[in-house]
Amino acid sequence: MLSGVAVAIGFVLFLGGFVWGAIVYQPYTVPTDSMMPTVKPGDRVLAQRIAGGDVRRGDVVIFKDEQWSDSPMVKRVVGIGGDTVKCCGDGGRLTVNGKVLDEPYIEVDTLDVEGAPGGSAASRTPFEVTVPEGNLFLLGDRRGASLDSRAHLTEAGQGTVARSAVTGRVDALAWPDMAMLERPGAYAALPGGTSAPGPLLLQVTAVVVGAAMVVLGAAYGPLARVLGRGRRQERADVR
Repeated sequence: MLSGVAVAIGFVLFLGGFVWGAIVYQPYTVPTDSMMPTVKPGDRVLAQRIAGGDVRRGDVVIFKDEQWSDSPMVKRVVGIGGDTVKCCGDGGRLTVNGKVLDEPYIEVDTLDVEGAPGGSAASRTPFEVTVPEGNLFLLGDRRGASLDSRAHLTEAGQGTVARSAVTGRVDALAWPDMAMLERPGAYAALPGGTSAPGPLLLQVTAVVVGAAMVVLGAAYGPLARVLGRGRRQERADVR
């Protein structure tokens, strides 16, 4: 009886976790090296399906903008509507609303700047942009090789992209590496802070616990019968 209940509950958790994950997340293969070292070309990632209004600074997002490409792209949000994004500030670092950002996640380019971390600037292209309301300013983590908002500065919106263009926020690497993407602390002190982690860990936990309950519940009945026969045989031998 108990084994049947365990199997039933485990099956619900296992199947429910998979279905929940399929509804909330979309897989995406990153085609370029513009987000190195955070995401490498060919990496399979899981992106939480979100509305553009849920995007926060520091998020790695998947979006599609016809002025950029016919295919979806992946970049990091460094500025939202009303922000003034500038490079480069003190030590060659990016600033948002005058706040100098510590960006440990980027692969800096080779432009030497005195006092900059590693001697390099956060961007070879100097710029200063005030992001229109409802738009996002996006940069790749590999600043020396990424075609991002800096490549579209002369266009309407100064290289920004509408929030509505965003289809997902990358939560985790799925293949060949498996790891959660950290929320960068550099943006935590700015108004709105950073986004909260998605429900991926909870979904994975439900799948793992469900699978364990199914296996253990299914094995309990046969194991109990084998042990029961063994005890009966021992009692018979004693007589």
